[in-house]
Amino acid sequence: MAKTIFDKVWDKHVVDSISNGPSVLYIDKHLIHEVTSPQAFSGLKKRNIKVFRPDKTIATADHNVPTINQHLPIKEALSRNQVETLTNNCKEHNINLFGLGHKYQGIVHVIGPELGITQPGMTIVCGDSHTSTHGAFGSIAFGIGTSEVEMVLSTQCILQYKPKKMLIKIDGELNDGVYSKDIILYIISKISASGGTGYFVEYSGSAIESLSMEARMTICNMSIEMGARGGIIAPDDVTFDYLRNKKFSPQGDKFKKAIGEWKRLRSDKDANYDKILNFDASDIEPMITYGTNPGMGIKVSDYIPKSSKNTSIESYNKSLDYMGLNPGESLLNKKIDYVFIGSCTNSRIEDLRIASNLIKGKKKADHVNAWVIPGSKSVEKVAIQEGIDKVFKNAGFEFRQPGCSACLAMNEDKIPKEKYCVSTSNRNFEGRQGPGARTFLASPATAAVSAINGFITDIRNN
Repeated sequence: MAKTIFDKVWDKHVVDSISNGPSVLYIDKHLIHEVTSPQAFSGLKKRNIKVFRPDKTIATADHNVPTINQHLPIKEALSRNQVETLTNNCKEHNINLFGLGHKYQGIVHVIGPELGITQPGMTIVCGDSHTSTHGAFGSIAFGIGTSEVEMVLSTQCILQYKPKKMLIKIDGELNDGVYSKDIILYIISKISASGGTGYFVEYSGSAIESLSMEARMTICNMSIEMGARGGIIAPDDVTFDYLRNKKFSPQGDKFKKAIGEWKRLRSDKDANYDKILNFDASDIEPMITYGTNPGMGIKVSDYIPKSSKNTSIESYNKSLDYMGLNPGESLLNKKIDYVFIGSCTNSRIEDLRIASNLIKGKKKADHVNAWVIPGSKSVEKVAIQEGIDKVFKNAGFEFRQPGCSACLAMNEDKIPKEKYCVSTSNRNFEGRQGPGARTFLASPATAAVSAINGFITDIRNN
């Protein structure tokens, strides 16, 4: 029977199936961080059991860590306690931890791929919704809750109902100034923030195949923002080249053998999907959000719609009121206060290169606070080696240390109330970047040029 890539990976990892219920799914890699793991470890302690497969678990500190002076003790009591608790739990259970000060520390969804921990055909989970990032490699990756984190730690398996399958195909050539962030914001604007609910999404088509691995990760990362369980892209030569010689990738003959297996991870031509959507790449332009969910997005050259087909008029009006915007308004030339380039969506070296190339030799607007947060110590190291950090600093940007930072404001990096921020992160919910903060989601390119001009800018006209 013909199968999708999702079917192939899923079926290979089913340990057992419960009649009219979920499947017992084996997990190849379990990623943990300081926020969603403490209660899970407490549960193990209460039951007096150990982590079943500590060698299959990788830990890092990312959500609560400061992005300035990481060599000093963490000032915020809750953050300090969570990071210390993670350190102690990993030591007790012999789990590999990339904590503060480690050369591989960083955002969990950045370090997994860049270290070669993430590989095609795997099942990967983490107590974090944006685990879907890893699906860019042809793996089944999804976020789980704290009770499920405990389940995986104790059994290396998880109970899961098999999602429905959606295929999103994008063919054609991308326009100038369009990046992967624009692609995924465009898709979500078309199908809404709930349009993928109940599905695992496969992305394909010539436009997707033309993307780098880092760009593919951005797309899979935000699959969750359309309500999907996750996203997946079939591995190809771009994938294999990216993984070659990575720290935890197979080496030598083992890598050649792995490629042979990975090449089979493609959907069969006559495989069945529950839903298929087709988009033309030429219709995609630089995008920006205007509301308080990622589905409320428009082409940067368009006007805020007078209503939304995907939400009630009450919710729509509430969203615009929160953002201080009006129906029919253009966002072009809208004055901004902050720019944030970072998060597990857009903090990789490719993102920083794109942004730095656009601002080289320029200065940010005086009234704009601009923060650049590399996604990992490895990204930070390359950025310094290439002089990217100096480009940002010379332009007046703050180049800080790795962490989730202002994506979710769990540390000191918060956007003040009613201030506008063009952000490369993944969510524009009310208060997401700080109480009362107003967020415009956009690509690193749009964020960078907007910081220079001091207002929302169409990079095609810059």
